[in-house]
Amino acid sequence: MIKLLLADDQDILTEGLKLILGAEEDIEIVGTANNGNKAYDLCRVRKPDVVLMDIQMPEVNGVGATAMIKKEFPHIKIIVLTTFNDDEYIYDALKNGASGYLLKDTSPMEILKAVRTVYKGGALIQSEVAVKVIDRFSQLAKDNADKHTDPKVQLLTDREIEICRLIAEGKNNQEISEKLFLSQGTVKNHITRVLLKLDLRDRTQLAIFTINNDL
Repeated sequence: MIKLLLADDQDILTEGLKLILGAEEDIEIVGTANNGNKAYDLCRVRKPDVVLMDIQMPEVNGVGATAMIKKEFPHIKIIVLTTFNDDEYIYDALKNGASGYLLKDTSPMEILKAVRTVYKGGALIQSEVAVKVIDRFSQLAKDNADKHTDPKVQLLTDREIEICRLIAEGKNNQEISEKLFLSQGTVKNHITRVLLKLDLRDRTQLAIFTINNDL
């Protein structure tokens, strides 16, 4: 059973998701919060597996709440809900440990799929949002052009760098396998090895690493 916490200050959205997602046999809605402080407090009490977090909330926004939650409860997965124009928050939320981004107009079935994905240890950035992520990270890389490349880059093979680039573009394993003519199992093995080499937690951190080091 996946214990899910909903954090959004729009009651209509929260109640709608509560009804739809809570009807699934493998989902238990353990609480709702209308600000980041309450989301953090509920994490201490209800111990959710996944938090569906709105980026813009009063008192503490989704970026701040993500940082607070991941610092004390690193095992809790956080999916950030955003509008297409919230790109200034993207870098900070991912840097603070969010497992992915979804647009707020995403269908409930896609949100449900995302919850199950991150619960199993995956990470995701919708392709529409990936464009924003890449643009933002690319600008940051330019702003830090004098910053030295992480020496761990030298540990990667050419194939592994190819896969890193595709992950940074928001591609999933199936899309990567089709692009590189590899089986999905081979792609998964490559990603596992890369994460171990670079000492990274998940593919979201890998996307950040790829852009920051201009791979």
